[in-house]
Amino acid sequence: MEPEKVVLETGTGREITYFVDGEKQETEKRELTVAQILDKAGLDPTTHYLVELRGAEQIKLTNSNEVVKLHEHEKFISVFTGVTPLS
Repeated sequence: MEPEKVVLETGTGREITYFVDGEKQETEKRELTVAQILDKAGLDPTTHYLVELRGAEQIKLTNSNEVVKLHEHEKFISVFTGVTPLS
């Protein structure tokens, strides 16, 4: 007799579209960390944080391990926190 396999639900079964700096991103996961959102957008989580745009409200997300519950067409902007080189 084979052991029973347990499958954990990790997605919604459909893609959720969200935007980082105006660029369309898609995932099947309902929750991602701030670091995962930045990484998927091609940004370094060690030198960026996110701001969630919710109507007129702006929510600063500086903890890269914070879990964000994603909603369809949610919008984020990234903020660079690293050193800007001078020429």
